[in-house]
Amino acid sequence: MHPRSLFSLAEQLERLSKDGDPLEVLAATVEFERFRPHLTRGLGYSDRARGGRPPFDPVAMFKVLVVQAQHNLSDARMEFMIRDRLSWMRFLGFDLGASMPDENTIRHYRNRLTESGTLEALMQAFEQQLREAGYLAMGGQIVDATLVPAPKQRNTEDEKVAIKAGKSARQIWRGKANKAHQKDVDARWTVKIGGKIRYRPDGTPLPQIATPVFGYKSHISIDRRYGFIRKAAVTSAADSDGRQLRRVIDTSNTAGDIWADSAYRSKRNEHWLTRTMLTSRIHHRKPKGKPMPERTARASAAKSAVRARVEHVFAHQKGRYGLFIRTIGLARAQAKLTLANLVYNFDRLIFHEQRAATG
Repeated sequence: MHPRSLFSLAEQLERLSKDGDPLEVLAATVEFERFRPHLTRGLGYSDRARGGRPPFDPVAMFKVLVVQAQHNLSDARMEFMIRDRLSWMRFLGFDLGASMPDENTIRHYRNRLTESGTLEALMQAFEQQLREAGYLAMGGQIVDATLVPAPKQRNTEDEKVAIKAGKSARQIWRGKANKAHQKDVDARWTVKIGGKIRYRPDGTPLPQIATPVFGYKSHISIDRRYGFIRKAAVTSAADSDGRQLRRVIDTSNTAGDIWADSAYRSKRNEHWLTRTMLTSRIHHRKPKGKPMPERTARASAAKSAVRARVEHVFAHQKGRYGLFIRTIGLARAQAKLTLANLVYNFDRLIFHEQRAATG
């Protein structure tokens, strides 16, 4: 490259830094090198003694998945954007004109991390970073879930019955390997009831709109003090929220209060929380055909003020990351949402660190 071109490139990168490159902030806040042992182990890297083309650096490839999750890009689009964005190239450690990962390589790395369970290990590794930095899980925890849509499936009635019976795509579409590869037998339809409440002229509320959604459900718990996602689970969209309570409770939280909406209230959950020495702050359901008792309504309002904090997480993920499942199957959906949760925690750490620096 011509010396003038190199000088111009350096000027451009310096200007990006002055304008406040968010990826530079991310690199300065998160200790990415601490993920290397987990990545190397999960990817099954050898010493390459037998030769062959050396793989891309595992930390660089993990950063690729992080940026991809931030922008909800397909693998093909991610390949293009790596080559197109100077700030991304710098963050990932790739040189202009040098070899860069293509869409197949990105897909391969993500699948390897998914199959080896490494993404969950990375979540735990970052949790350790948070603890060492003083961000202990404190103040109790808030539990909630959100629907994450996936591409809709068009199946016959017989195929739907087979899917509900637990048959695999290969069993259902025998002799049609390409079709079976594109069929998601883990995602489910459900009905989402909600949205802005509308009122009749006399002031009474209209029934809320029921919207059918196909996909998965992201279940999380955050600590009340700092708002980090501490535990998470992924199910089909049709699974009950209440059944996932035990999976997402973080027993390391220094306070025993649990906030959640009424979908999590059941005798079984209440008994389990009591046995586990946790205090239920879960909303009560409205009595059928009767108004909510005034005392319970006041208590629910106070609980809602706390519980609403978890909505920020889903709003952040859906607004900034455009959360949507493009992959096929529960394992890959879980990988997608685990990355989204990890990236959210990165953003949350940046928020706390910057507030501490300016406060």
